[in-house]
Amino acid sequence: MTTVQRPLASEYDPFYAGYIARVTEEDVLAALAGQGREIADAAAAFSPDRETYAYAAGKWTVRELIGHVTDGERVFGYRAVCIARGDKASFPGFDENTYVARSNFGSVPLADLVHEFALLREANVAAFRRFDERAWGEVGTGNGVPVTPRALAFIMAGHVRHHLNVLAERYAAK
Repeated sequence: MTTVQRPLASEYDPFYAGYIARVTEEDVLAALAGQGREIADAAAAFSPDRETYAYAAGKWTVRELIGHVTDGERVFGYRAVCIARGDKASFPGFDENTYVARSNFGSVPLADLVHEFALLREANVAAFRRFDERAWGEVGTGNGVPVTPRALAFIMAGHVRHHLNVLAERYAAK
């Protein structure tokens, strides 16, 4: 298996630099593989009556936050696989607020959302483990900006860490 090098700043939109900075491990695949458990552990701290809690008006509920993380997994993972396979299509951005507003995350038990994330993450990691050095370095376009599968893997790990921090800091599991 090829070691996945940290992406260069030219491989992603500067918006994602904060997510990438959250990944300090040498092995991004190991970081990705462990996050299904991290999400499950964080979610387990919420009683069923807190799953629909939002810390302020207009903010997502716990269920919606985990649903958003799952949407991100789906979108970023798809982009990574397509680009690794040489697809030169320009992948559109996604408006996370529209996605959440048009979901039914609020009516889905948190355990089901956590399970869905874990399944997606496991499938993405399995695909990523088969990427060779060339695949990791392929350049595609996401939301009008050059991006590589390598950068997307780091973005995915950092995106989860960002939202786990928000969950811990703003939602205070009880």
